[in-house]
Amino acid sequence: MQIRTGDTYDPRVIALLDHHVAAARAQTAPGSDHALDLAGLRAADVAFWTGWDGEMLVATGALKALSVDHGEVKSMHTVQAARQRGFGGRMLRHIIAEARARGMTRLSLETGSWDYFKPAHVLYRAHGFVPCGPIEGYVEDPNSLFLTLDLSDG
Repeated sequence: MQIRTGDTYDPRVIALLDHHVAAARAQTAPGSDHALDLAGLRAADVAFWTGWDGEMLVATGALKALSVDHGEVKSMHTVQAARQRGFGGRMLRHIIAEARARGMTRLSLETGSWDYFKPAHVLYRAHGFVPCGPIEGYVEDPNSLFLTLDLSDG
């Protein structure tokens, strides 16, 4: 997979993000949806990437700066047809490396707590993320799972 800076004006990227947001919202309780829309992904404090298998868009991921030393993983998605091929893990490792390169010492995320999100839970925990309380901008919510990764160790 080749990871590129995401083009939020590319119709293929827009279509994948629209699908990601619609699918996640369909599996999330009202008021518990925290997915970034296109405007959110275009914000100055967000870096966005796309993953390509040849000419096929297979994954997205973003890093939102919460502070100079704390980042948030956003917009992680792998297309259904490309799952179980390691693309999600590669995107997540890219985001972790970018957070470290930017001097961040902590990387956190919010994801759904429902069964639909279980594969994401497995991915994040496999990369060292552990449960934590709500991160900046969130409140305790039984529909959310908050995870964090300490980047200060290397």
